[in-house]
Amino acid sequence: MKKQTLGMMITYLRKENGMTQLELAEKMNVTDKAVSKWERDLSCPDVNSLPKLAEIFGITVDELMQIKSEAQLDGNTKDIKNMIAFIFKAVSLAMGIGVIVLSILKEINMYSGFTMLGIGLACAGISLFQKKDKEV
Repeated sequence: MKKQTLGMMITYLRKENGMTQLELAEKMNVTDKAVSKWERDLSCPDVNSLPKLAEIFGITVDELMQIKSEAQLDGNTKDIKNMIAFIFKAVSLAMGIGVIVLSILKEINMYSGFTMLGIGLACAGISLFQKKDKEV
């Protein structure tokens, strides 16, 4: 489900459970006008009433508030790790190509060349260690 406002979430869950605003209001001990305001994002339910609201809909407060689960966070972490590994590989390749091109053009001194190659090797090594950690 895509990210929604709390009001949109309440509307969706209320309709999914076949309730009217009045029925939800009675269960929450508020007026139907209060429920209408929640659904239009003009106001929010009291923080202390969120557990009751979640219970009425048969979900957790985390689900009601659309808090990401650990599985979703793990997926994001994998994406970030893959991106970092890609960047390290790209930097190591770029440093090697840079040294070769600058050497051919005779535009690099020995110290700069070794520095660039050192950065490239360090990035390649980090990339290999990350790959090894995934296998273990």
